[in-house]
Amino acid sequence: MMFPQNAGTRFGRYLVPLMVAVLQFAGCMVGPKYHLPTTPAPPAYKEQGDWKAAQPNDQSLGGDWWTIFQDSQLDSLEQQVNVSNQNLKAAEAQYRQARAVLRYHRADYYPTVTADPAASRARVSANSATNVNLRGSSYNDFVLPFDASYQADVWGRVRHTVESAREQAQASAADLATVNLSMHADLAVDYFQARSLDAEEQLLLSTVTQYQQALDLTESRFQGGIASEVEVEQARTQLQTVRAQAIDVGVLRAQYEHAVAVLLGKPPAEFTLPPLPLTTPPPEVPPSLPSELLERRPDIAAAERRVASANAQIGVAKSAYYPVVGLGASGGFESSSITTLLQGPSGIWSLGVSAVGTVFDVGRRRALNDQARAAYDYQVASYRESVLAGFQEVEDSIAAVRILEQEAKVQDQAVAAAQHSLELSLTRYRGGVTSYFEVTTAQSAALADEVMAVNILGRRMASTVLLIQALGGGWDRSSLPQRPECCGKIASSDSSHPD
Repeated sequence: MMFPQNAGTRFGRYLVPLMVAVLQFAGCMVGPKYHLPTTPAPPAYKEQGDWKAAQPNDQSLGGDWWTIFQDSQLDSLEQQVNVSNQNLKAAEAQYRQARAVLRYHRADYYPTVTADPAASRARVSANSATNVNLRGSSYNDFVLPFDASYQADVWGRVRHTVESAREQAQASAADLATVNLSMHADLAVDYFQARSLDAEEQLLLSTVTQYQQALDLTESRFQGGIASEVEVEQARTQLQTVRAQAIDVGVLRAQYEHAVAVLLGKPPAEFTLPPLPLTTPPPEVPPSLPSELLERRPDIAAAERRVASANAQIGVAKSAYYPVVGLGASGGFESSSITTLLQGPSGIWSLGVSAVGTVFDVGRRRALNDQARAAYDYQVASYRESVLAGFQEVEDSIAAVRILEQEAKVQDQAVAAAQHSLELSLTRYRGGVTSYFEVTTAQSAALADEVMAVNILGRRMASTVLLIQALGGGWDRSSLPQRPECCGKIASSDSSHPD
């Protein structure tokens, strides 16, 4: 059948307006709008007591929150975490992976263009029943075609998919911040625990010196016939017991040193943490209002972004109820001679529009829609649980910091009383008023109280670090990446189940 020469032109006149109409329909979007899920936020923390909440003019926690401890050795170690910690490298790689997934889905905004050049030479049989004019001849065929296909985002499927990937990328960025905060906090806790053990070892070694002097005194009194051999052995028992305790401290201290090395991305054999007994109390960290916690914890932000991603997936599932509209175009050149391939008469082209819709799928689309809604409900519940867990961690840390501070004051009084009791017992023993058993009892009590005081100081430092971690360190939601390719504006209105 022969077509008029202007048939393609007339077809193009109708096709171009049709394509424009399809693109205009691409402004439609099906699916629910995102609303931030509601969560309860108490006006104040229960365990805060008489503590004041942080005010705008108070010292705020910056990105390098560990500097508030004013410890140069800790500052140096924390800086190495950013460079060599393997957990941070893994989290950063996951974030880059999420951004790559986002860029992959963003490519659906644009048409796909392919080229399929070909060159062939053929000979027609001399006895062929067809192509009478070409019998026994050979000919060339050079083709340079280009195909462009575009799936119009009429119902918002692509936009919802990109939105979901964008929220996942933001969630991954918040996950990276969570790992960053956790690694720095773990390092600070291990560091202060090691320093606490250094203080305990220093105390025990100092006590060994005192007990050695007491043993020398008892042996001298024994040689003078004033003390019994039993008293000498009691003094020696006390001395050796404390020596064993001082040695035992090294086990746990080595473990903390090894843990610090791993956090720095180093083999334990290549790292040494110089002893530095802990002596100074922790700084005060006034907590902010509970309502601000939602903006300051990266794990809560990550959970909220996953809610937004799941909400977008509902829109993707809904778009499956509507037909998929595709636009196609092809063109290029074909000629029997390479010299005339790129000339106008060798041009070929075609345009087309298609629409594909599912008529019957035995409930498959409904199942996908129900799955998307269930996934959304799951993420909402996980987000609310993250908020509750955040409040609990802050309450636990505030309680620990406050109660340990009170305990430290009482324990200091106990240490002073035990030292005074020991001095009295030694005076009485030197004067021959009492036996050495009273001295050993007083020594044991004094040492136990002093060790307890050192341990409480270490626990106070660790609790302060955990409080800072529970408050989100120096992070806040504005730290999330806000570039168009990896972010989305965070809504902040009331939530209801998406329709």
